Amino acid sequence: MEKAYKNTGYFMLILVLLSIIGFYKTYFGQIPDFNESFTAISHSGITIFHHLHVVLASLWVLFLICQPLLIRHGKFKIHKTIGKISYVIFPLLILSFIPLILSILKSDFPGRSYGPISNSILLVLFYSLAVYNRKRTPKHMRYMIGTAFAFLGPTLGRIGNLILGLQPKIADGSVYVIVYLILIGLIFLDRKQGKNYKPYVVILVVWVIRQTVLYIIT
Repeated sequence: MEKAYKNTGYFMLILVLLSIIGFYKTYFGQIPDFNESFTAISHSGITIFHHLHVVLASLWVLFLICQPLLIRHGKFKIHKTIGKISYVIFPLLILSFIPLILSILKSDFPGRSYGPISNSILLVLFYSLAVYNRKRTPKHMRYMIGTAFAFLGPTLGRIGNLILGLQPKIADGSVYVIVYLILIGLIFLDRKQGKNYKPYVVILVVWVIRQTVLYIIT
């Protein structure tokens, strides 16, 4: 494993902490009663579909934590087994977005469905690229890291809007700035160490396209 990425699994733990903070008001803070709405946009009550989405998303984040740690400690067989399990978990994760998207489409703000729709597309794209490059470890690892940004976006958006009290557009804009800064930082880090930084360029371009489309349709 590349030296600069040996602690990737530990860095992914930050995503867990941010997710708990971001989704505390709309989900984790409601355990075990779940009496309030899952999202301020759709005002829909929490259903079995929301629970399923949380479980599958949590499993994916767990994969992002465990997989680099398994590589670091030489547990290649377990790493490959989990990789095969992901072939089942990932389609279910994508399908779990559908009820959430439908609930937003039925709300007073159907345009906000662009968030989960685009997140689904990003996940499919980067996971597909990771699988395609599964025998090219550097590329595979970077595209898998790319899938993490699909979870980071809505998490930071909720922190900005629900916790910091930022207006939705400002919160969304802040998310893009943070994502761009992280990706640019990773590109410079890889360039400095002579590593293959092109996957991060692809991820950055996709995020720029995503933001561009958002501004065109809103």
